Amino acid sequence: MTRKTIQKHKQRAKLSRSETGYEVGYGKPPKSSRFKKGKSGNPKGRPKGSKNRRPYLNEERLKDIIIEEAYRTIDVVEGGKTVSYPMAQAVIRALAVNAAKGQLRAQELFTSLLASTEDANNQLYAEYFDTVMSYKLNWERELEDRKLTGRIGPEPIPHPDHIVVDMKTGLVEVKGPMTNAEKRIYDKLREQKAWALEEIEELTKDLETETDPAIRKLMEDDIRRDTELVERISRVITD
Repeated sequence: MTRKTIQKHKQRAKLSRSETGYEVGYGKPPKSSRFKKGKSGNPKGRPKGSKNRRPYLNEERLKDIIIEEAYRTIDVVEGGKTVSYPMAQAVIRALAVNAAKGQLRAQELFTSLLASTEDANNQLYAEYFDTVMSYKLNWERELEDRKLTGRIGPEPIPHPDHIVVDMKTGLVEVKGPMTNAEKRIYDKLREQKAWALEEIEELTKDLETETDPAIRKLMEDDIRRDTELVERISRVITD
């Protein structure tokens, strides 16, 4: 699996150079995919009125553009190395670096941004905590009432006994059996995490002997993406 990935990297690196030393990149497409001389690259032309068409009432075109630009990947030079980040992350990173260097305006902006973000997270968690506690207490009362009156009804999923709340830390953990759908999701996440860890290990080992800069860059990008995937999955499952 990983060997195929490395072969793919080598093929991509090979295609990025022509036989005459022509570098393929932005504004320099491979010869095989260039437009033919005298032939339009868009023979049908722009649809009439498309450029100045007003957005429909349910469209939010500017928001779409902002989101697209915010998460567009760009290359940033850090410590003499080129790394790739989403635009939004690169902006926040630059702001944090300037704040660390002592720039007063950057420090004020970063502190304000951090405070508002933490407040939003705290509020979100407080709402989640209240929802979980309400669910647990309401079902406990319902189940107790069933015992006293003899009423029957469907079992709650998750069962309130499986919801463990640490009142000291405010952490909530759901234990006990899961539905089949939940189990399939968790099993899939475990498979993806194991695959990513395996590829990270093999790519890291192969990186020690790889000398082609283009291939090394591709392998490093894959290691970074796999590492981010493992971190995201680890926030959901701990095993």
